[in-house]
Amino acid sequence: MHLKWFHVRDFQSVRDSGRITVSDITCLVGKNEAGKSALLKALYRLNPVIPADGSFDVTNDYPRMEVEDYRHDVETGKRAVAQPIEACYELDADEISAIADVFGPDCVSTPMISFVKNYENAIAYKFTVDDRKGFEHLISKADLSAQTRAALKGVELTPDALTPVLQSQEQTVQVSQLVTTLEDIKQNGLMGHIYNRLLSSRQPKFLYFDEYYQMTGHENIDALINRENSNQLKPSDHPLLGLIRLARLKLPELINPASTIELKNKLEGASNHLSRQVLKYWSQNKHLRMSFDVRPARPGDPPGMQQGTNIWGGVFDSRHQVTTELGSRSRGFVWFFSFLAWYSDVKKGAEPMILLLDEPGLTLHAKAQHDLLRYFETELKGSHQLIYSTHSPFMVDPEHFDRVRIVQDKSIDAEQDADIGAEGTTVLEDIFAANPDSLFPLQGALGYELHQTLFIGPYTVVVEGAADLLFLQAVSSILQEEKRTGLDPRWTITPVGGSAKVPTFVALLGSQKGMTIATLIDSQVADQKKIEGLYREKLLKKANVMTFADFTKTAEADIEDMLGAAFYVDLVNAEFEAQLSAPIDINALNSKEPRILQRVEKYLVEHPLKNGTFSHYRPARYFSESSKKLGKKLPSEAKSNFEAAFQALNALLK
Repeated sequence: MHLKWFHVRDFQSVRDSGRITVSDITCLVGKNEAGKSALLKALYRLNPVIPADGSFDVTNDYPRMEVEDYRHDVETGKRAVAQPIEACYELDADEISAIADVFGPDCVSTPMISFVKNYENAIAYKFTVDDRKGFEHLISKADLSAQTRAALKGVELTPDALTPVLQSQEQTVQVSQLVTTLEDIKQNGLMGHIYNRLLSSRQPKFLYFDEYYQMTGHENIDALINRENSNQLKPSDHPLLGLIRLARLKLPELINPASTIELKNKLEGASNHLSRQVLKYWSQNKHLRMSFDVRPARPGDPPGMQQGTNIWGGVFDSRHQVTTELGSRSRGFVWFFSFLAWYSDVKKGAEPMILLLDEPGLTLHAKAQHDLLRYFETELKGSHQLIYSTHSPFMVDPEHFDRVRIVQDKSIDAEQDADIGAEGTTVLEDIFAANPDSLFPLQGALGYELHQTLFIGPYTVVVEGAADLLFLQAVSSILQEEKRTGLDPRWTITPVGGSAKVPTFVALLGSQKGMTIATLIDSQVADQKKIEGLYREKLLKKANVMTFADFTKTAEADIEDMLGAAFYVDLVNAEFEAQLSAPIDINALNSKEPRILQRVEKYLVEHPLKNGTFSHYRPARYFSESSKKLGKKLPSEAKSNFEAAFQALNALLK
């Protein structure tokens, strides 16, 4: 089964999450207290890998503000018992085939099965079954004698009608099996029979993991045995038990081993196995190796470990030749190792499983978080579905924004107490409906990705903004169509968001080996020292620092001046036609500002748009979208200006 969506209602901070669609890897992104953990915990309780964790409790789980109203309404019959979790799965090919083998290919026409669990912890499932077609196939494929088939002819295709007829026939193996099947269907229905016999064992369990499941680094084995026997295990016990099972050991064997050497070797083997997995994705320090040791308790050991037998986890650092206790290592390393210990043990059981990781890698360095994403992609994807929550930009994969679901609770942002009926945790796939705080991790991830990808080209020309990018690309295409010189495609145009940011970005880019950096930026008197500083500070060679004024042969110039004043005013008139009271007359631009963009902006201060505000990006977008038509109208002087700039840039290519 493959989880397709789930829906959480009336659970902790969640009133109604909305339907949350799920893929192979799904990332729940939101600020602290938005309700990400509540969503994962509700889903976990549907079918947890630890059965004792599978109960909903009204007192602790129902939204506290309305819990007594809910109890009263249920007790008086005003409302039904709430269903905090609903989930829908798609059956895979093997499951569909298993049903078809017994009941035919048309018995279950829609390969979807849904589950709901309520506050009485009753689970209901539902999928579409065609009883008639199922019984037809069941009878037709059975190895029955001609006499039995004759007796069944014309009998209604229901268990109640078929069973007595079959019981009156010779009880061959096939007839007996058929009667047994029909008796079970009579009791549970065809849907219940199919689920119990063919699907229940294939329903994935959920493994939930958060910071509380991290190993402590040491444990008293006698106390651990007592907790296991009484079903009172702590979250941190599960990874340790996973490690012990990976070593093919049982807890009593740690206390009374048949052979000390065998015990040591088994623990060492399991430790080495996990160490290799950790180090494959742990780029922070490749000189680590795990070790576990079992020793009798001593009076000076920590509280709770002064009697019986203790197990100690250590990390040996070969570079510094020192062993430190596992619990004293970085929390990020302990999280990674603990998760692998438990997960590696659980997946040995070959049960279908879905992983729910709550804020994984929260304490990891940004580079280590990237390693964790790589682990998800290479080790988990394809084997298990994964749903994880985060508020870290570095835990959002910028190559897969389609996996992101925005989690937000507007009530926590409200200055006054909100009506809980109207608020609570909700989940959005449409990022345009999300608030700025919820979007921050995505913005951070995108910014980091842009830094990594836009700047990766060996030849980068830095420009100030997106308008420059659009004009340069469009004019380059126009010139190339006319068999003139355009910008060499090896150049990557990088807008940095304003002249003030140019030195910083040039410094960042210049520090990367093997890159050729140039600038093509606005020129104005106020920025002259900043521009000169690019080559005086030896960030770039002087020849690589270009401004638009170099090609317009004026004291100051923006890219708009490269086009010519009259042509640019025509662009503004066309793009803002619906907002201008009247087209701008170039002769009315009587400002003495040297740049056409400044003159247009001053004119619009005196003659405001009917609605909205002026943006110099919009004429650039309009020109880019209409470049085939407008290219013929572009003045020859403008084409020559741009061609000269492209020739100068192309001359820098190695």
